[in-house]
Amino acid sequence: MELDTSNPANREAQNDHPPKHGGWITFPFIIATSACLTLGNAGWVSNLTVYMIEEFNVKRIDAAQVFNMVNGSISLSPLIGAIIADSFLGCFSVIWISSFISLLGTVLLTLTSAISSLRPQTCETGSTACPTPSKFQLAILYAGLALSSFGVGGMRFTLTTMGANQFATTKQQSIYFNWYFFSLYASAIAASTAIVYVEDNVSWALGFGLCAGATALGLVIFLLGSRFYRHVKPEGSPFTSLVQVFVASIRKRKVQISLKNEDYYRGHVNGIQEEVAATPTRSFRFLNRAALIAQEDIAPDGSISNPWKLCTLQQVEDLKTLIRIFPLWSSSIFLGTPIGIQTSLLVLQALTMDRHLGPHFQIPAGSMLVFESFFICIALVLSDRFLRPTWQYLTGRPPTPLQLIGLGHVLNISSMAVSAVVESMRRQSAAMPLSVFWLVPQMALVGVGEAFHFPGQVALYYQEFPASLKSMATAAVGMLIGIAFYLSTAVMGCVRRVTGWLPDDIDDGKVDYVFWMLVVVGVVNFGFYMVCAVLYKYRNPEKAVESGGSTS
Repeated sequence: MELDTSNPANREAQNDHPPKHGGWITFPFIIATSACLTLGNAGWVSNLTVYMIEEFNVKRIDAAQVFNMVNGSISLSPLIGAIIADSFLGCFSVIWISSFISLLGTVLLTLTSAISSLRPQTCETGSTACPTPSKFQLAILYAGLALSSFGVGGMRFTLTTMGANQFATTKQQSIYFNWYFFSLYASAIAASTAIVYVEDNVSWALGFGLCAGATALGLVIFLLGSRFYRHVKPEGSPFTSLVQVFVASIRKRKVQISLKNEDYYRGHVNGIQEEVAATPTRSFRFLNRAALIAQEDIAPDGSISNPWKLCTLQQVEDLKTLIRIFPLWSSSIFLGTPIGIQTSLLVLQALTMDRHLGPHFQIPAGSMLVFESFFICIALVLSDRFLRPTWQYLTGRPPTPLQLIGLGHVLNISSMAVSAVVESMRRQSAAMPLSVFWLVPQMALVGVGEAFHFPGQVALYYQEFPASLKSMATAAVGMLIGIAFYLSTAVMGCVRRVTGWLPDDIDDGKVDYVFWMLVVVGVVNFGFYMVCAVLYKYRNPEKAVESGGSTS
């Protein structure tokens, strides 16, 4: 979904929108929708591990793996939402349909907590004699999780894009992004504290009911603003263009590559040839065949007769750009995988530690995840107000996106090392449970690291992706997070089969060994990232410097 509004006049003319649509009148509807939907989603995700352990008698490590799968689905489904919005329905329809699907899933989760026949009989947590849930009970639970996950994921980035499309200038978009992300983190913090407390201390049914109510309210607010929104018509999926280049280059694999510039098709608009790059680049030369002109490829009006046999030179160069950036993108998968493992194990650690805050209050285990969001918010503010100006003062320019991502790698590795040390202390103090606040330093490090590498990746992909593929820039980040969570589930499963480090009762295992393993993986992956970063050349170095320190 296109976020680039550098030429709003042309865009409005193209989509025939009256000037009264869009602008700041849509701001409260978008922000309120974002806050409510995030509140409804984070309220059950944060405490999902505890819910499955206590109410469905699921083994602890299995519950942690389900938690990772849910987060992976939430992170991957925005890509599906982006494709559907770009190709068929547009942002507005995708958002309200996805929100409704999420609401249905949250209602199912509420029913599993409110109707005793939809969950197994309760027993003492950790007991080996606990009855397992039936296939029907698991089917209802997993259906609720699937609907909620794919629903909220489908609208997440789509809502971000639609909000940006309401504003005509970069400055207005910047203000919108700041408030949008603030509403996300603020709502996540509220859900991870207030709603999780209700679930743990009052009623699971009431807590999940609050999540369903917040989701319904967000959907209603979004629909109420429909008469004010600026709607950008779907223009087709960029993935089709990429596949066409591959197909055309394969179909012309026997054609000799020409050195003459005039032999390559650059496209026509109203009969006039587009001005693109003077010559095709020499890298990945086999793809250049897709733009080689054959007599039967051109229609009488100068257009392409078959887009699966001839592509524009710009299409070819766009695909090459994605291929060049792929190594950098892939290095971030193992940046997110340790975070997924750490996050899922954190709740299990918290369940075994002293969570008392004073004589009468006990912190819910699921609420410990709020510290990550808290430190992300703090680090984002400090990064904009202090790090970037200081870095620019010392070096003469702000940090580039690659430097921000690299700093995130280092902090992530440090967080895993601290996790290993704290876990070793926790196991050795089983007679007198360690305070749960020993988990805060590792959450602080991973939160600060995310505040650097997440904006760095958004800035890198958004500035480096070709203009025709901007819709993939934000989706690329979601794909990273989703793949990382799925991979974290696979890694935990592999560790369980090969070693004895992750039994159901982590007190009998060696979770600290898992964290040290992640440190080693992180160091190796950081080395791979450094090689990719040194070899990578920005398409536009000036923009890389300008956007390096921006969190929006």
